[in-house]
Amino acid sequence: MSRFVNPKRKQTRLRPASLAVASLAALIATGDHAGARSGGSERSVEFVETRSAGDPIMAVVSLRNQRITVYDAKGWILRAPVSSGQKGRETPAGIFSVIQKVEDHYSNLYDDAYMPHMQRITWSGIALHGGALPGYPASHGCVRMPFDFAARLFDATAMGMRVIVAPTDVAPVEIAHPVLFQPKPGAGALAAARSAEAEEAARKAAQARLAATTAYREATRAMMPVRVAENLKLRAEAQLAAAETTLGSAISAEAKQQAEGAKAQAAARIAELQVQWDAAKAELQPKLDAATAAREAAAAAETARAAAAEAARRAARELEPMSVLISRKTQRLYVRQAFEPIFESPVTIADPDRPIGTHVFTAIERSGGDANLRWSVVSLDGGPLPGGPIEPQARARGGSGRDVEPMPTDPDSAKTALDRIVIPQDVLDRIAGIAPRSSLIVTDEALSSETGKGTDFVVLLSGEPQGGIKSRRRSPGAEVGYARPRDRFFWRSPFGSPFSTW
Repeated sequence: MSRFVNPKRKQTRLRPASLAVASLAALIATGDHAGARSGGSERSVEFVETRSAGDPIMAVVSLRNQRITVYDAKGWILRAPVSSGQKGRETPAGIFSVIQKVEDHYSNLYDDAYMPHMQRITWSGIALHGGALPGYPASHGCVRMPFDFAARLFDATAMGMRVIVAPTDVAPVEIAHPVLFQPKPGAGALAAARSAEAEEAARKAAQARLAATTAYREATRAMMPVRVAENLKLRAEAQLAAAETTLGSAISAEAKQQAEGAKAQAAARIAELQVQWDAAKAELQPKLDAATAAREAAAAAETARAAAAEAARRAARELEPMSVLISRKTQRLYVRQAFEPIFESPVTIADPDRPIGTHVFTAIERSGGDANLRWSVVSLDGGPLPGGPIEPQARARGGSGRDVEPMPTDPDSAKTALDRIVIPQDVLDRIAGIAPRSSLIVTDEALSSETGKGTDFVVLLSGEPQGGIKSRRRSPGAEVGYARPRDRFFWRSPFGSPFSTW
């Protein structure tokens, strides 16, 4: 791992799997204008060069070091300086996730300020985005990053990526413990089988619909002779009635003879058409029966298709990341998946009056199939510090904090926290969707009110300043939409002053 060097040398070491990270480095190397835009901050970006970088799964923002570090399953892959919230509008320390991504975003709170490549972490307005970095906390609560770094990070991340805002710079470490969930055996094979069944059911439903359509067309064609014969028969019956009327009113023998001839001819025609009508109806009936059967079969196949699709969705959902939070304050366990609450339940924490800390456990990867997951943990200091909140080193020491390596999490502290937790078996049975990127949060805190529609769990550290969020009013996700057209004329500098953005 290394600080920025010549891009040609890095390109020889990075593989296609880390294309997004590599392109970020190349852009930084060739974009001298980027340094001018952000006070040289692009030149402080670091990225991994000793291995192929995987997909980002976690970002840790250190308020003290004014730095963001992005991790994949094997370690850190990107680092960059940031500018967090100034005094009185501090970026809140806690646990978040990316809940919205908008490439071209303008603030609805601060003079329409330009916030490119915005990745929202609360609906009340805290986000990661590109911005000017004066070298110290200067925003109104957001985390500003170098412009080009923000652009490439935006392309590399996915919705739901965990974002941890920590008072100090902490790094995840691998951990193993019996409480950490593992996938149900055979979950992957079951999902594959359900998917295959859904595809087969969809194929059969399509065939049944085609068969029903064909049978309907054949019945429609067979209906035509019946209708023709019926109409001709009705006309012949009308002619017969007219002949009978004429016969009844005829006076001369000649007129009676003509009327009787017309009557006989009409009667013969009716008999002939009756035979044709009966034959056409006889030919039509099997086709009507076939069309009815085909329609019923299509309806049954569609019902089976819908059921198989739902079963496949349920099985696939069990392979999606799941978030579990255990709060010492409420003595409850909460489960969310895909930004939606699943269920909650009481949980037992030994010695419940003693702090347990705040720990984020992340299922990072598995070797294949239904093999056990590997877990990492990041522990955050919670509660008021004896000397008050930690001052950012970038302000106190002229930026030297950015050169300090993150402090690895103490796994023993995290294991001690897990040792105190007893989860009922029926709850464990319901927590099935454990896959890479699933998480378990153990904390002294209660859920933040920021947790809600369109979010994962949000936890704020009560012992840290929260000025950047206390003055904001939360808006539901469905009502937030501040993206503007990219071709909008923007008359002032898009980089703004250091104090013009969140």
